[in-house]
Amino acid sequence: MRAVLPLLQVTGFPALHRGRLDTLQVSLGYQCNQSCLHCHVNAGPSRKEMMDEETLELILQVLAARQIGTLDLTGGAPELHRKFRDLVGKATALGVRVIDRCNLTILFEHGQDGLAEFLASHKVEVVASLPCYLSENVDRQRGAGVFDKSIAALLQLNALGYGREDSGLTLNLAYNPQGPSLPPDQVALQAAYKRELLEHYGIVFNQLFVMTNMPIQRFGSTLISRGQFNNYMLLLKENFSAANAGNVMCRNLVSVDWQGYLYDCDFNQQLGLALPGAGRPHLRDLLQTGLQGSVIRVADHCYGCTAGQGSSCGGALHN
Repeated sequence: MRAVLPLLQVTGFPALHRGRLDTLQVSLGYQCNQSCLHCHVNAGPSRKEMMDEETLELILQVLAARQIGTLDLTGGAPELHRKFRDLVGKATALGVRVIDRCNLTILFEHGQDGLAEFLASHKVEVVASLPCYLSENVDRQRGAGVFDKSIAALLQLNALGYGREDSGLTLNLAYNPQGPSLPPDQVALQAAYKRELLEHYGIVFNQLFVMTNMPIQRFGSTLISRGQFNNYMLLLKENFSAANAGNVMCRNLVSVDWQGYLYDCDFNQQLGLALPGAGRPHLRDLLQTGLQGSVIRVADHCYGCTAGQGSSCGGALHN
């Protein structure tokens, strides 16, 4: 895989500083049942990295010590961690809002019986990847048969109340472009998703999050191989919006890797750009001190979060 970081480190991106920490975004490991072209984590079935039990316990301690309201679980496929359900149960017992970044097809993997019911019983918010409402586009990006399994999973979640008004069960979908382009307008695309999924499959959901593909890891390497990297970076920079810089997720979120080390965001994690500070900041450090006011580590990939309508784990930064 081509090295991307050397192409990103010299940057003119403006300085950023942290506000109050309200979200702990945790990668439980890089193992996944899919291998997607746009994946900035380079996750896949052959990855073996998994968080150990000592670090899992630290997550719960930090949530309580820092009074963090949201635990955002990601991977890979976070559900593949054998202690996923245990962590979710303990976090929700603390009154923490839990988000599961779900690829949908995981519901049908061996050992995942009752997963949808478990998520519903703990009122876990599901953010489900569905890069298009057309089968050929999804299967081209994520693999043959993924679209049909994704539709079946959404129907299963709907049957439990997910995405339905007044159910208390939130189902949001996540969209990534097929290639090196900015995502379309979130409001318009959400309307199209809602119409198409309801008319053709009877599926409902709450919101659609549109996310810009980040020029790192597997996607960044592919851009370099195809001679598209420089043009894509130019696109991101030409569409920079200073207003978006004030709302980027790294101001109120910290990313935790499978070993417990801290990063300003999931993208910095994948580039190995550790949280600024003495040594290599770790979850245990958050038991003693907060991060408010500290400098955020930036590089050229940060233009991916601030281009056009902006992009974050919660979708567009403005409409």
